[in-house]
Amino acid sequence: MFNRKINEADEEPQNSLAHAPVLTIRPAQGTVRAVVLVLHGGRANSYEPVRARHLSPSRMIPFARLLHRWGAAHGLAVWSLRNRVRGWNGEERSPLQDARWALQKIHQEHPGLPVYLIGHSMGGSVALAVADDECVDTVVSLAPWTDAESTIESVRGRKLLIMHGDKDRWTSAPSSQRYAERASTLTREIFYVKLRGAGHFMFSRIPLWHRLSASFILKDFAERFQLVLRAEVTQAADRLYRLPPRLPQEL
Repeated sequence: MFNRKINEADEEPQNSLAHAPVLTIRPAQGTVRAVVLVLHGGRANSYEPVRARHLSPSRMIPFARLLHRWGAAHGLAVWSLRNRVRGWNGEERSPLQDARWALQKIHQEHPGLPVYLIGHSMGGSVALAVADDECVDTVVSLAPWTDAESTIESVRGRKLLIMHGDKDRWTSAPSSQRYAERASTLTREIFYVKLRGAGHFMFSRIPLWHRLSASFILKDFAERFQLVLRAEVTQAADRLYRLPPRLPQEL
C-alpha cells in the first residue's frame, strides 16, 4: 500500500491560493469501513505556512502510523491533515476551515462512512469543534485549548476521550477538565484522563499517549463492525473502561 496526497492547490486555478492544506492518506486494505482524521497543533496567531518538517504535524505521525498498523487490515483508513497556516488566527479560525475541507474530501470518497477524529493542542480544539459533522462518531482530543466559551454542543451524542498532562504549561488541564464536565451532560460517553507527570508536547509517557488514543478508537471501531482484534490493540482502552466511572481518571 502506498500513501497518497490530496493538495487543495491542485484543485484551484494556478496561483490562486497563497497556501493550501494537504492530506496524506494511509489507505485501508480492501474495503474501507471507516476513516480516522488526524489533526495537528499550531499557534494562536500565525500566517506562516505549515511545512512537513514542523514539529506540530510531525508529532502526529506516530499516532497515524499506529492507527494504520492496527486498523488497516480491518478496513480503517487514516487521513492526516497538514493545515495551510500555523495559526488559529482569531475569528478567522484557519484550522477549522481546513478541517471542514478535509471532512468534505472524506465524504466525497467515502460517503456515509463513520469518521473518527484525533487531534493535539490546537488540533484537539479543532477536533472538538468539528465533531458536529454528521459522520463523526468518536473524538480523541489531546491537550486541547479550551475555555469557558468553548462550545460543547458540537460533541452532543459523540463518544469523547480527552487526555491532558498535569504538567502542561501551554494549555490548561483544569480548563479542559471543566470542558469535559460540562460536556458530560451531552455526550454519549466521555472519559477525561489526567496523565501524571506529562507535559504538553507528549515527550513523557509517550507509549500511553499513543496506545490509549489508538486503542480507544480501535475499540469503538471493532465494536461497530463486530470485529475481533488482538488483545494488544484494545487492552489500553479495556483498562480505561474497567476504571470507576468518574471525571477525571488519573493514569
